[in-house]
Amino acid sequence: MSDERRGYLYGFTAYVIWGFFPIYFKLLQPSPPLEILAHRVIWSAAFVALLLTAMRNWSFLGRVLRTPRLLGGITAAAVLIGVNWATYIYGVNSSRVVETALGYFITPLVVVLLGVTVQRERLRIWQWLAVGIGGVAVAVLAVDYGRLPYIALVLAASFGSYSLIKKRMSLPPAEGMFVESAVLALPALGYLTWLNLAGGAEFGHVSAGHTALMLFAGVATAVPLLLFAAAANRVPLVGLGILQYVAPILQLACGVLIYHEPMPAARLAGFGLVWIALVIFTGDGIRSARAAARLRAGTETAQRTATA
Repeated sequence: MSDERRGYLYGFTAYVIWGFFPIYFKLLQPSPPLEILAHRVIWSAAFVALLLTAMRNWSFLGRVLRTPRLLGGITAAAVLIGVNWATYIYGVNSSRVVETALGYFITPLVVVLLGVTVQRERLRIWQWLAVGIGGVAVAVLAVDYGRLPYIALVLAASFGSYSLIKKRMSLPPAEGMFVESAVLALPALGYLTWLNLAGGAEFGHVSAGHTALMLFAGVATAVPLLLFAAAANRVPLVGLGILQYVAPILQLACGVLIYHEPMPAARLAGFGLVWIALVIFTGDGIRSARAAARLRAGTETAQRTATA
């Protein structure tokens, strides 16, 4: 198997795991969302710490602690991913799986908007069209829900902002994930201590299976992230951009087919507009990538000719 095909396999596996996360987090009930989040943070930090120990790779911590700007960026990223995780768990366990899927469908469009507003990037006309259709879709869905789809918008905004910060940092996935989890671990431990003292903790009081699933949250969080990192090193950006739709498609299927969440005509129309926007966005990305590849090839050919 070629390295690129192996990368696609890694990426597809990561997105499939993320796509079935609604089933996993539903199984963690009756624990409330914040208890699930706290355990997810703590066991993620513990699992990645074991990986780093096995790889004897702790030297990065010195660089992080000696670089206030890097530490500040990681702290901001940790807060954003914590908000994202908490919102997702709340959405799944309040029977809004379809809305969480919408959040990850519109995330690419939000990332583009952040590029314009924060990075001062210039959009191509097709990108503007995709963003505009996405905005109309959110308006249609707001009318259908009777409110803004705030779970979807918080998921998209938090993950888009998280991606923007991560793009500016230069830590490999395992190291970055450990530091982010470590930043959140102290408040998570404080919350769990309070919850246990108040007698409201479900962990260890439901069943052996529930306890095992809560402990497994660290592995469930880290493994797809590491698979994605392995894919990102092998698969072209356009390929990753197409793969990213696997997870929300599966999440949507879970919401509609497994948990029987409603999908009235107006909501279906809103999702249809989102999908049209994503087709335009992805098609423009593919065209742009091919044009850039042709330009690079022409430049390389001209350089070889000039040096011949």
